[in-house]
Amino acid sequence: TMHLAFLVLLCLPVCSAYPLSGAAKQEDSNRDLAQQYLENYYNLKTDVKQFRRKENNLVVKKIRRMQKFLGLAATGKLDSDTLEVMRKPRCGVPDVGHFTTFPGIPKWRKTHLTYRIVNYTPDLPRDAVDSAVEKAVKVWEEVTPLTFSRLYEREADIMISFAVKEHGDFYPFDGSGHSLAHAYPPGPGLYGDIHFDDDEKWTEDASGTNLFLVAAHELGHSLGLFHSANTEALMYPLYNSFTELVRFRLSQDDVNGIQSLYGPPPASTEEPLVPTISVPSGSGTPAKCDPVLSFDAISTLRGEYLFFKDRYFWRRSHWNSEPEFHLISAFWPSLPSYLDAAYEVNSRDTVFIFKGNEFWAIRGNEVQVGYPRGIHTLGFPPTIRKIDAAVSDKEKKKTYFFVEDKYWRFDENSQSMEQGFPRLIADDFPGVEPKVDAVLQAFGFFYFFSGSSQFEFDPNARMVTHILKSNSWLHC
Repeated sequence: TMHLAFLVLLCLPVCSAYPLSGAAKQEDSNRDLAQQYLENYYNLKTDVKQFRRKENNLVVKKIRRMQKFLGLAATGKLDSDTLEVMRKPRCGVPDVGHFTTFPGIPKWRKTHLTYRIVNYTPDLPRDAVDSAVEKAVKVWEEVTPLTFSRLYEREADIMISFAVKEHGDFYPFDGSGHSLAHAYPPGPGLYGDIHFDDDEKWTEDASGTNLFLVAAHELGHSLGLFHSANTEALMYPLYNSFTELVRFRLSQDDVNGIQSLYGPPPASTEEPLVPTISVPSGSGTPAKCDPVLSFDAISTLRGEYLFFKDRYFWRRSHWNSEPEFHLISAFWPSLPSYLDAAYEVNSRDTVFIFKGNEFWAIRGNEVQVGYPRGIHTLGFPPTIRKIDAAVSDKEKKKTYFFVEDKYWRFDENSQSMEQGFPRLIADDFPGVEPKVDAVLQAFGFFYFFSGSSQFEFDPNARMVTHILKSNSWLHC
């Protein structure tokens, strides 16, 4: 069988009739480390004698190859820099060798992929794992035509699990440090799957091994990318705990690699080629009175207001002057984080939640069966991949969907998208800045949120009457 994950580590004890001096012991342990490393990641065939002979050309060649690939001086010697790199934590997929045994270039033959988180690490809360994986998925989704949805049962294309030591695929993990995770290239069954070594200390920040960074790297393999020799690239095999987690971005090398397999995302005039993804640093808890606070989505719910941000939401009710702050997963465990849009249809006592190309329906704290559904079932053209904001006018029974600089209108009575749309936001809501993050209807006005500003719009006068801070609703 053709495998991509790393080679089995062979234990090679060295027998000696004499006690070794400290220096000789160190040299032996260095050699063992190097031999294991070159076998695992550089396709060195196992042969102890071969490695022990000082002037072995093959070994020197392999060391040079490794040094060149990882950006070291290609001396062919086990100098201190080389040994230091060999001790660093890294991806368990080989740098050379076993990729090349795949016929052709492995890639998925479809653009919609599914993933499933099979089990969890005890190091992090479940929603933090969900969120790290979701962000990792987004990294690749934003620069390709690929879309992903999460399954909670059945076999997904990409099965994600945490395991220790021997875990059923003949490529055991090696305890803390060294190999952090491995992944298989596109294909059926085991192929596409990602395994994380649960002997590592997985974290949301840079205090341990950052789950988001490793997940984004391994997902690259699941989509068919090999290791890159570019030290700036996400696909470089050594783990870099980027301290600059806050504004993580793919390198151009990663973008070129993945687009050589799948092409760029569907044409959009706004999107830069290299996306910037915000990753929560530290606890990542948003502060309600942060002057630059923006919201992901806002909805009413049975007379209350919900303001969604990252994995959290503020809940403001008439009878409680202080807004409550909750994790989304504490109320609706199956909903995603980092939402795109939300709105309530009062006549149906239902809140609709949008993320990517899917939406969910909730009543109170119950997610309705039969969801998520695809947004295209509402009548959007196939080119639309996500909604920026939505609001439902309860008097007129019309729902407005905002996408970049345009909007659509949906008739709640006939349950269909109206003719003559999309229209430009600027034409019908003059003074409102596209792009819109969230919209709320209250006191006869529409409130359009864009970044840290909100525009109070009077639909009768068809004008913006006030510009306020977005978090003015949270008593800031």
